[in-house]
Amino acid sequence: MRRYLFRNDYSFGAHPKVLAALAETNLEGNAGYGDDPYCGRAQDLIRDLCQCPQAKVEFLIGGTQTNFTAIAAFLRPWEGVIAAESSHINGHESGAVEATGHKILPLPTGPDGKLTPEQLLPLLERHKDVHLVKPRLVEIADATESGMVYTKAELTALSRLCRDNGLLLFLDGARLGSALASPASDLTLPDLARLTDAFTIGGTKNGALLGEALVITDPALQPDFFRIKKQRGAVLAKGWLLGAQFEALLKDGLYFEMARHANAMAARLQAGLKALGWTLWVDSPTNQVFAVVDAAAKARLDAICAYEEWCPAQEPGHTVIRLVTCFATAPEDVDGLLAALR
Repeated sequence: MRRYLFRNDYSFGAHPKVLAALAETNLEGNAGYGDDPYCGRAQDLIRDLCQCPQAKVEFLIGGTQTNFTAIAAFLRPWEGVIAAESSHINGHESGAVEATGHKILPLPTGPDGKLTPEQLLPLLERHKDVHLVKPRLVEIADATESGMVYTKAELTALSRLCRDNGLLLFLDGARLGSALASPASDLTLPDLARLTDAFTIGGTKNGALLGEALVITDPALQPDFFRIKKQRGAVLAKGWLLGAQFEALLKDGLYFEMARHANAMAARLQAGLKALGWTLWVDSPTNQVFAVVDAAAKARLDAICAYEEWCPAQEPGHTVIRLVTCFATAPEDVDGLLAALR
């Protein structure tokens, strides 16, 4: 019996165009540590796409590494991070941010995983006490851990609150391609550059072998970033391997082409599960699909599909499971799984 792979969006290597770009660099001989033409062109390309010529673009290896390195660079020792309780930095990074000496101040959210200005205000008032950690940075993700996306109005409101209260706004874009390519999103890269102080463009989860691009738009946060990146083990000696990938991903729109495909496959899967009578935990507009299953349905999935158990459902004996699509997901994969479940 065939086994279908929907566990995550990094189960496969890289898009063939990305592999071809890497192969072309193989025996060229390039300067190390990002001081190469590939990184230079990719950085210029990202600045152009973001319409932000003053941005500093740094390439790092993985998402967790990027998050804790950026946060450690941006904050003073007594400052902390406001984040959703369900955020990746709070629930999936083994205390990486805390290990840099910065406390996470988690806020509960609904299933959408999104923060609102109204949620932040009571915490800011409470932490005026000088005996408490000073909130200095708000971390959000687009898409969120439950696959939901911020609208321009929502991000604008958060940005305004942060600037009115002396807070930095940092957006984790591990799945940014899927978020921006979603029909539920009206945000663009220039919007992110204008409304945040720093954000990431994730490669690992959208067709790269590895790598994340950190875009630092606030000039005050840019000096000496390479030094802390080096200190935290986040500098790849063969840095052109990151630059070549991002150039291949972004120069002809491949990045968003793959994201739109992944979203379309997730929408196809989500619609098919609904047609089978399955209950969805959230109605996700991106490449993550969440379903509520009982023990019998879960046993059927276990036999034919790689997926992830997400959290207990409210209904006794039920579990929320996650199915994720990516650039390599074919319509036949979706239809085959649905037929097997039918």
